[in-house]
Amino acid sequence: MNQVKRAKVLVVDDDSVVLKAVTQILQREGHPVVAIDDAVEGLAAAKDPSIDVVVLDIKMPHLSGMDLLRAIKADRPDVEVIMMTAFATVETAVEAVKAGAYDYLTKPFENIDEVSLTVAKAAERKALKDRTRALEEALTARSQFEDLIGQSSQMRAVFKLVETVSHSTATVLIQGESGTGKELVARAIHYRSARRDKPFVAVNCSALTETLLESELFGHVKGSFTGATGNKKGLFEAADGGTIFLDEIGDVPPATQVRLLRVLQEGEVKRVGANEPVKVDVRVIAATHVDLSRAKEQGKFREDLFYRLNVITIDLPPLRDRPEDVPLLAHHFLKVYASKADKKVTGISPRAMEALTCNRWTGNVRELENVIERAVVLTANDAIDVEDLPPGFQAAPQADSAVEVFSLAHLPYAQAKRLAMRAFERRYLSALLEKNNHNVSSAARAAGVDRSNFRRLLKQYEVAGRSMKPRSPKGPDADNGPGLPALEAVS
Repeated sequence: MNQVKRAKVLVVDDDSVVLKAVTQILQREGHPVVAIDDAVEGLAAAKDPSIDVVVLDIKMPHLSGMDLLRAIKADRPDVEVIMMTAFATVETAVEAVKAGAYDYLTKPFENIDEVSLTVAKAAERKALKDRTRALEEALTARSQFEDLIGQSSQMRAVFKLVETVSHSTATVLIQGESGTGKELVARAIHYRSARRDKPFVAVNCSALTETLLESELFGHVKGSFTGATGNKKGLFEAADGGTIFLDEIGDVPPATQVRLLRVLQEGEVKRVGANEPVKVDVRVIAATHVDLSRAKEQGKFREDLFYRLNVITIDLPPLRDRPEDVPLLAHHFLKVYASKADKKVTGISPRAMEALTCNRWTGNVRELENVIERAVVLTANDAIDVEDLPPGFQAAPQADSAVEVFSLAHLPYAQAKRLAMRAFERRYLSALLEKNNHNVSSAARAAGVDRSNFRRLLKQYEVAGRSMKPRSPKGPDADNGPGLPALEAVS
């Protein structure tokens, strides 16, 4: 089964017996442990950036555990701290949590598994926060491209092309499926160009009738058609000196195509019903979800206009072809809609992110945005889980492996393999538990796995056994998973 990175744990306790016992328990689970019997030395050791979780005794000479807790959290607020005490009271627990502790353990330990499970949950919370911070840093790194988000090779190529064409005045044709962000690309080009201080005017050519579209684009004079009660400037005139974005250019009627060609060739527009043309200085960026080359061959789009528009082409990939961008986009939308809803939703569970990454996203980025907005509104937790996603995301994995493999066929091989293995392992653990009447000890023996390691696997894959009785979390985000799927580094 897949091995996960073990958290590095600092244990500080002046009781050598407890210190040795906790160290052995955690090392058996695979955690690297730094064991220290002095609080002052422990404070220095906690500054090590590789430390993920700290386990502290409350009663220690020279420096109390509570003082050490406050000092550690002040210096490294990202580190999760677990307190140990032989004198547990409600007041002690409340004080520790208020000071930033994740949880506390009562000595002597009734069950050694309690120690490893508490540390594992603290480590998972730390991993989720680290992943969130990495995503935020990646989002900050792309801020120069306005709201264009992505770190896949396809999107990096788009960013590079945007940067290059922004400094020219050439006409740009953006092609891509609906919902891929064509207008965002157009805006990025405009706001990086010398025209950035001039108007950016966007018009959806498919949303208007032929008469209204011509009036909107070119303007009209009084009495040129029914309802034309006065002279009106068109959007080309309004965009003078700036950029006009013609979305869904493929839906423009033939007569309007002729007038657009004149604007591109002559740099002038003629209002509907007018005799004299008006000079305009406008950069044209067009976009379409249809294949203009095929439309040209079928006689549905003018060949001369096509070549005028198709000076520089930017092809936007569908979201299903760049699944490595899903976590970054999902986190971006999570921040946006959590802020709008004034809700403290700060993460996405591994199961939910796995489901999001596997989805084919026929509606592309726009569909993902809607899914995350819905999840933020519906969730009652600090992290979005599968249950907060639409019903289609909550379906159990297909029993038919051929169907499952087909559903992953749009992903890169390495990512598809990883997700398929996770699905298999989760189903294996669930089936093994059911076969053993949900008894964890029996299932562990049947699997040939040590019971504590088997419980760790159940927690890793979020499969619950009957004998598992996790303690109620004392801190926020206690149910968060081990973090989002790994992303390639952003250059």
